[in-house]
Amino acid sequence: MAPPPAPRAERTDLSRGWAKWRDRRARFAPLDLRKLANATALWRGFRAADAGGKSNGSRAMLPPMQAWPMSLSVEPTTSCNLRCPECPSGLRSFSRPTGMLDPDRLSALLSGPEGLGRDLVYLNLYFQGEPYLNPGMDELVAIGKREGLYVSTSTNAHHITPERAERIIKSGIDRLIISIDGADQEAYSAYRVGGKLEKVLEATRHIMDAKKRLGRRAPHVVWQFLVVGTNEHQLPTMRQMARTWGVDEFVVKTAQLDAPHDDHPLLTQDPRLRRYDRDPSGRWVLRNPMLDRCWRMWQGAVVTWDGQVVPCCFDKDATHGMGRAEDGAAFRQIWHSDAYHAFRESVFTHRAGIDMCRNCSEGTEVWA
Repeated sequence: MAPPPAPRAERTDLSRGWAKWRDRRARFAPLDLRKLANATALWRGFRAADAGGKSNGSRAMLPPMQAWPMSLSVEPTTSCNLRCPECPSGLRSFSRPTGMLDPDRLSALLSGPEGLGRDLVYLNLYFQGEPYLNPGMDELVAIGKREGLYVSTSTNAHHITPERAERIIKSGIDRLIISIDGADQEAYSAYRVGGKLEKVLEATRHIMDAKKRLGRRAPHVVWQFLVVGTNEHQLPTMRQMARTWGVDEFVVKTAQLDAPHDDHPLLTQDPRLRRYDRDPSGRWVLRNPMLDRCWRMWQGAVVTWDGQVVPCCFDKDATHGMGRAEDGAAFRQIWHSDAYHAFRESVFTHRAGIDMCRNCSEGTEVWA
């Protein structure tokens, strides 16, 4: 079956530029005096930690955390309908429990006098899995919006009917990232195994139509193209398709590979479109200076569907769990715990000694 025809909604560069500007402005909208003070304290603490000179070849003692996270990723589900080859959800390779986030858990985390909503700016409802497999996804978004947060998610867009699209718009979500990794079915399904490009295009049309029908500018709709060896030749075509389909933004993301090698089918020929290069011995290594610091980890955290707090989105199997947060008060205790401090100290002392950090994009090119 041929993909659905594109709607007549081609965007000019100026129109898309304004959409990006509105989205960037919306990210700052949650800031009030308390949150601004917290963000400032986070940045000052990070600078102090990064500047904590060397003493006998190692960093001086890391100063204690004096602020709260400003961004939080919360996992709606570990379930996924696709079988992407570099993803633990697709490979069904988790050793941790799998399941769905209960909206009550998110509400307990964000709301009330100890809720994290008082300090957070950005809520990303995504970690592993396909968020819209969670039947309460729109309620999760609404909870974040009630706390005044900027809310985003990322989807493979296989479960967005016209009716669901309208509910998504009405939920108030600010940013909707749609993964679209090919201009035809063959290229798309080379990575999105089990997926249908036609469904992604139909979902895009449903979302854009619902925005127009409801008179809404949000969500900011992003087509995200994961560039790999099997689709890199389609990048110019994808840029033009994004204009034709009228999405607000088109981004190109390089791929994380667990074991890159010479004949890896997902390794791009164009070095500008990958994260890896050969070292002098011929071994493929991450193009990353691996500095002993990490702003992403310092300013945010991840909470799995069942409440496990982990320090980074690269900890996909939650092997560095810091504890279980049943509510905001419990999270705050974990955030300032000895275990969390020790992990931060290990990052600022010898980041390359942490397994997940050795394939991390912090400090390298992710967006091509």
